[in-house]
Amino acid sequence: MQVHSSNNRPQQADVVVVGGGNAGFSAAHAAAERGRSVVVLEKGDEDTAGGNSYYTAGATRISHDGLADLRPFIAPDDRHSQTEVPPYSPEEYAADLAKVTNGANASDLTEVLVHESKEAVKWLSGLGVKYRLMYERQAYQRPGGGYLFWGGLHVGNVGGGEGLIADHTRVARELGVDVRYGHGATGLVVEDGRVVGVEFATETGGVDWIRAESVVLAAGGFEANPELRKQYLGDGWENAKVRGTPYNDGAMIRAALDIGAVPGGDWSSCHSVQWDAFTAKNESNRELTNRLTRGGYPLGIIVNTEGRRFLDEGADFRNYTYAKYGKEILRQPGSIAYQIFDAEQRSFLRSEEYDMPGISVAEADTLDGLARKIGIDAAALGATVQAFNKSIDLSIAWDPTVKDGRLADVGPPKSNWAAPLQTGPYYAFAVTCGITFTFGGLKADTHGRVLNSAGECIGGLYVCGEMLGGLFSENYPGGTGLAAGMVFGRRAGNCA
Repeated sequence: MQVHSSNNRPQQADVVVVGGGNAGFSAAHAAAERGRSVVVLEKGDEDTAGGNSYYTAGATRISHDGLADLRPFIAPDDRHSQTEVPPYSPEEYAADLAKVTNGANASDLTEVLVHESKEAVKWLSGLGVKYRLMYERQAYQRPGGGYLFWGGLHVGNVGGGEGLIADHTRVARELGVDVRYGHGATGLVVEDGRVVGVEFATETGGVDWIRAESVVLAAGGFEANPELRKQYLGDGWENAKVRGTPYNDGAMIRAALDIGAVPGGDWSSCHSVQWDAFTAKNESNRELTNRLTRGGYPLGIIVNTEGRRFLDEGADFRNYTYAKYGKEILRQPGSIAYQIFDAEQRSFLRSEEYDMPGISVAEADTLDGLARKIGIDAAALGATVQAFNKSIDLSIAWDPTVKDGRLADVGPPKSNWAAPLQTGPYYAFAVTCGITFTFGGLKADTHGRVLNSAGECIGGLYVCGEMLGGLFSENYPGGTGLAAGMVFGRRAGNCA
């Protein structure tokens, strides 16, 4: 096939990476460090680039031996001397993955992730990607002073997802990576059974292509495609709000399947969260990004529009439940629910999520007044709260830094952090389902080499990031996506 060019830029590279998010950049950096010529094809322009990574809080789950082990690659902070960061072993990491996915996580991918996550962060830190302890998300200040981190998730990017992508972009330029914005990949070029290039749409509406020895797919799942969501996730999912990039439409997954790749992972489930229901622009919002998440629910209760509770808000730390509870909201009448807090609980909510501009919130001095403001039957909400308050074992101290076992013995139960709602004013935050990414993707080995139906590697084709299926099913431990993106992106880049 004749390689041609419509833009006077070289149309050949050793490695072409499709997608300029965390995983794609990790692959690009690794390949460039090996002396390979690398082109990144990014569908977004410079103002809309970065994939889902841009919209994250930057939380990255890694195994480590405690604060002393983390200090060499995190930003200094005066609070470190008053901070306890419990060690998080690879075995704990693997157990958390198995717990939240009910054992559906691929064991080979898991083994690599839990043992290489810290080294991947250290590698990126050495290149210039900046990390810190996530005090505002993962620690509470103890009554006697000091901070205790919880939930196995401790490290995040300086500047969140926006800072992550800015750092990755700068590193790519320093390494000589050619990042081409506004290049939406549309297909794969195959010669003699081997992938040798990528087709992409041109600015004039035509199609061009670039030849490569290796192609790394890092273009995300299909969460921004309402038709595919309905087809694979089920009825109602077409109504979910897209938290991140609008570009993850599944086109490159389909392109890989069309040349013989096989699906991997759980195509029937996804990462979905409680998301601000009524903010005017609550999809793909690059200004507010992750601040539209409502993650404080373990401290209060959640009711539907009938005034009923329908899940265990305190089943586990937020990190282990938040990615599956968006689905539960979607199932409620109108796909709407309300997180309810009293004045005491409200003081513990993270400012970045609960004090953002234009937030969907109602406030009233009484529960009856709150019910009227949000259009819920006051008697129904009052009965729910009364039964909840009466069922709490007040002999157990309330402590949000540990799983305190303070139970509300009601249906459904609240297993931890149950506190009576009894002090006005009362607050109701309206939430719906926000979809983050789909768990189904392509099947690959632990180096990201895409497999066909015979279990053989398709020559020249690699996958990483949210396109790599197999790690997640039904649920997800917070911060694992960015960690997996860098681990398997790095691996793909080291092979490509």
